[in-house]
Parts: sequence; structure tokens; C-alpha cells
Amino acid sequence: MSDNRKITPVYVLFYILFSVDIWRIVLGILVSVLLTPLLLKTNELSPAGVAMLYVMMTAIGWSVASYPARKIAFFLRKVVLKENLPR
Repeated sequence: MSDNRKITPVYVLFYILFSVDIWRIVLGILVSVLLTPLLLKTNELSPAGVAMLYVMMTAIGWSVASYPARKIAFFLRKVVLKENLPR
């Protein structure tokens, strides 16, 4: 990063919006929130087990969300910045 660029709230917002990793995390949490309750219906777990299941499902969702997260981030960059970016 050059020394001339000021870090402003707008810069941070767009950095977060265009980051593939942030989208992977969001999609991983979404997978966890949607699928963990379905898994909990099949087996009763302790509170620690429930927390661990949420963490595990988030990690699984993060790992499989690479391609969709990349597509989301590139689409947002293309729409907001109006540039031709590689796919």
C-alpha cells in the first residue's frame, strides 16, 4: 500500500465488500446457521457439543464457499467499479 493513501471508513468498507475471504466467512456462517439446526434434530448434544457443531459447520461452509465467494466479490467489483476484471 502506498503511503499517500489515507485509510478512511469508506476505504475499509469497500475493502471488506470486495474481499473474497469476507464472503467465504459470511457464506460459512450462513451454512452453519441453516444446516446445524437440522443436524441437531437427529441427535441431542450437550451445549459444548452444539457449539462445536456450529464451529465445524462454519469451517465446512468456509471451505466449500471458495468459488461462490470469488464470483460474488468479482461481481461486486465489476458492478461498483465498472471495470473488466478477470473471471
